[in-house]
Amino acid sequence: MTGSFLFKFGLPVLLAEAEMSLHLAMFAVEGLVGRVRVRMDANYQVDPANHAIRIDGSTRVGQMIACVFAGLLFREFGEDAISIEHVTEQPIQQPEEVHA
Repeated sequence: MTGSFLFKFGLPVLLAEAEMSLHLAMFAVEGLVGRVRVRMDANYQVDPANHAIRIDGSTRVGQMIACVFAGLLFREFGEDAISIEHVTEQPIQQPEEVHA
């Protein structure tokens, strides 16, 4: 699978809280595949202007992170507060900051 997953959040969701959930998802995947693999293969981009987070889905690790992230978001904020799109636009070049 190529492309990325675009998570857009409704107004009740604070982007900082969503990003904390992303870091938790990355930590969970780290337990499955190891810290090095997450550091090498996990890329994401926070887009404050669009109240969104994009996760690179071109790697298996990125796909796993996106799945865990979606599950955490649904439980924390509810399915109606989040939309998820699979986009095939240009790849994410560099993560803003990865705390794996």
